Formats: sequence, C-alpha cells, structure tokens
Amino acid sequence: MPCGQGRHIVRWDTGQLRLPEHPDAEAELVLAALGGEKAGCVVLAEAWGRHTADLSVLAVGPRGPADEIVVSWEDVEAAAQAGQRGGAAGFAGLRRPPLRRLASPPAAAAGHSARQRQMQEEMERAAERRNDMLSLLALGYGFAVRLAGQVAAAHADSADATARPALVAAITGRLALVAEQWLGIDPDQVDKASLHDGAGWGRAELTGKEGGRRLGVSLPASWLAQVWACGLALTGGHLVVAVDRAGWPDARVLALRAPGDEPVLLDVHARQYDGRDGLADAPHWEV
Repeated sequence: MPCGQGRHIVRWDTGQLRLPEHPDAEAELVLAALGGEKAGCVVLAEAWGRHTADLSVLAVGPRGPADEIVVSWEDVEAAAQAGQRGGAAGFAGLRRPPLRRLASPPAAAAGHSARQRQMQEEMERAAERRNDMLSLLALGYGFAVRLAGQVAAAHADSADATARPALVAAITGRLALVAEQWLGIDPDQVDKASLHDGAGWGRAELTGKEGGRRLGVSLPASWLAQVWACGLALTGGHLVVAVDRAGWPDARVLALRAPGDEPVLLDVHARQYDGRDGLADAPHWEV
C-alpha cells in the first residue's frame, strides 16, 4: 500500500494486522501526536482497529470470491482530498449571512456554538468512517474476508440481541452464494437463515421440488468466522458446517453431503495458490 513516498507491505497473520516495515508503530503515533506526520500504514492499522467489531463491515464487504469490490488506492486518496476540500466548506455552508439584530444573550450564543461544534464533529466522524471503509476495501478480498471474520468472532458469543439481525443477514447472503454451487439452486431459493444457539451445529433441510425448492438453514454465528472466513464453506462438494480441528494447512471439518444428511468428518488440506483460481488470497481446500 502507499506509505510516504513509497509502498509498504502490510500483512494479516495469526489473527492480527501487522506492519513489518513499522516495527515501532506506537512510537510513531507518539511522534505524530507531537506534530509529526503519521505514516499511511499506521493510519490504516488504526482504521482496522476501529472496525474489528463493526457489524456494518459484514454488509459492506464481499460475500464470496466472485463478489468483486474494486477500490483502488487512487480512489482512497481522491476521497480523502475531497473530504479535506469539502469538509470545511460544507460546514461553512451551514452558516447564514449576518443579520442586523439585537445581540444574543450569552446563553443563546453558547448554545449556538455548541451545536456548531456538534455538527462539525459529526461531519468529521462521517468522513473518517467513509475513508476507513474505502481504505479497508482497497486492501483486497483476502483482508476484507479476514476483517469480516474478526467482526463475526467478536459477536459470536454475544448475548446482545441487537447484533442478531446483522449476523442473520450476513449468514444468509453468504450461504446463498454457497448453496448455488452446492445444490445448483438459485440464491433466491435460500430462506432467511436463523441463528443456532446451544449444542450441535444446527440444521439444513431442502423442501419442495424443481423450481419450488427451498433451502432452510440454521447455523451458529461462529460459522462466519470459523468456516466462511477461512474459505471452507464448500469443500469437496460438501457444505462445511463446523470445524472439528483447526489448523493450517491441514484441518478436520464437519460437513454435509446433502441437506438432511448426517454430517461427516472430513480431513481437508489447503492447496497453495498456483495462479489458476483467479484470486491469490482466496484459500482453496481439498478433501
């Protein structure tokens, strides 16, 4: 990614975003707070940290390798510059020309100033969020999937009911694309998923015939992080519903050959990318 006058490598490894060319990022942040320039890689790492539990990431990010989202670093830079030009101007546009009137009481003037500060802060937060999302998407599919996995993991064991609609929508959208390859059905034939709570992996059942077939699935929220984000969702013609033994490049998963079947244990192996699959950062697993 662009950083200063050159380009630096950033990595995601063992659950963390890493900056190999900035071994002391904390010291750089201290210098930036004292008036120095903040490195682009450090700015990106801060953006990543702000969104590792942000449920909106699940709606913005890709649902699968074929769900292409193209954002370039040039797009990120253009948006940042537009924000710098438009931020102050946009706020100034909210001010009205001065009118001849009696002076406002001190309390009213203070209230007006407070509202202006609040509006300015809201505009700055919105611009920061937009720039964050563009930067994170510019990293590419592999990083977007891993960020979504971190978000799902942050909420997988949460009792917060407000998180459930976002998790349900995230599972449904991603499962629909997987089901199209698994069963040859239209994504619209996948019913809204439900969140499975408690012991076991959940359920999957196919009802109806031909064009009227419907797939109903219940999966735990952890499926997004442990299965989908790891590229395991469809492996060897099976729908993977849980991970029995995690590992790289070898793992053991619990998988369904068809809806309604009893799940079976499969030993899977991650094949190194050889240039033929299209995406270098989309893992490919084989039974």
